[in-house]
Amino acid sequence: MKYVFGMAVGIFLLLIPSLSSVSQGVQWDPKLTADGNVQLQKSIVYMHIPADNKLPFGCVWGKVTDAVLGYPVVVQIYQNGKPVHFAQVDVKNDGSYDYYFRVRDVEGDKVINIFQGDYTVDIFKTVYATTAPTTT
Repeated sequence: MKYVFGMAVGIFLLLIPSLSSVSQGVQWDPKLTADGNVQLQKSIVYMHIPADNKLPFGCVWGKVTDAVLGYPVVVQIYQNGKPVHFAQVDVKNDGSYDYYFRVRDVEGDKVINIFQGDYTVDIFKTVYATTAPTTT
């Protein structure tokens, strides 16, 4: 009985952070830009998944120029302005990133379309700010 009680308390303690926080998308750390050389870049891509889609996965990919080491690319997928799927993707040594996600699932003989229709994909990259050349 004491083990069951201990497991219940442990699970409750693990859930506390998720109960107290509500996701607001990407949150920018103002301390990161204290010296003014880092910025957050946002790209918007539109995605359409047809109803007769046969592929099981979708992919978001790209390249980050002047990526800040240790900061992932954040991918946020919305449908009709409502959040559908969020992910963080590590940037590879060459600056590239790719994120694969399931759009279709098969359970036995039942096909489930996880994604279908039109979506907006917000992509956030943390990069070193480049300074414009000055002329004298």
